[in-house]
Amino acid sequence: MRTLTRAARILIVATASASAAASAAPTLELTSAVELVLPGVASSEFSDIRLAASPDGRTVLWGSTNRPGGPGGWDIWLARKSASGWSAPEAAPFNTSSKEFDPVYSPDGRMVYFFSNRPGGRGGDDLYRVPVTDAGFGAVENLGPQVNSAGDEWAPSPSPDGKTLLFATNGRGGAGRHDLFLAPVEGAGFGAARALQGAINTPLDDFDAAFLPDGSALVFSRSTDVENAPVALYFATPGAQGYDAGTLLSPAINLEGGDAFAPTLDWADPTILYFSSHRTDATAGKTDHYRVRFRVRR
Repeated sequence: MRTLTRAARILIVATASASAAASAAPTLELTSAVELVLPGVASSEFSDIRLAASPDGRTVLWGSTNRPGGPGGWDIWLARKSASGWSAPEAAPFNTSSKEFDPVYSPDGRMVYFFSNRPGGRGGDDLYRVPVTDAGFGAVENLGPQVNSAGDEWAPSPSPDGKTLLFATNGRGGAGRHDLFLAPVEGAGFGAARALQGAINTPLDDFDAAFLPDGSALVFSRSTDVENAPVALYFATPGAQGYDAGTLLSPAINLEGGDAFAPTLDWADPTILYFSSHRTDATAGKTDHYRVRFRVRR
């Protein structure tokens, strides 16, 4: 048998070490089948995108680009649960004739975050929030210049502890088109937003991110061109050098021939991940809401 050279032994050790490190990396494992959410209510013949479930489980919000009956072309819709089931969808009272989209509840259920291009913003799509009150919703507030830019801000996602806000923007520089940024909560407002560190932001569109229950791992969307190319969901975790570049999620989510994006957590049951998809297997409309149970293996 030929004796291995020193260089070959080094290569084998390095390869084994890399394989061990890869096998030790956290992974997102699905623990249920993917299922359609609220067919005939929140999933319909229209484009229904980014489901937001209230922590008490009694209200769901979502965006639609073409559902008729709202004041604008892009509106936020809601349905409420009672003893007799879910109500018919109705337009959220904070919609305007401009765009309102990408709703999400804060973990304590006291705020709803969303984006809008209504007059009075800093340009493009800005992030806003509206308090949840006993009567419904309060006054809408722009999140201000520490978060919003002259570009577009999308997909606000509070961390589970409520201390930071994750979002996507194409107005603050970065690695490419849309990148993922994080703004710390400071008092009643926010500190300066900064790009997520590491390899997660690329020259592509990196957007639509949601923190998982540990407040560090996240699921996000990536596309070569969000307006014209397919979109898929990825899983990423932070390390010593920041976030990794992301791992493509299971084909059960990223179904061949479809799109998957707009992930959110169910605050009442954070083992449930919601996402939006146009799927070739079973779809009520152009884009619908789906959910799947998961766990992070470390």
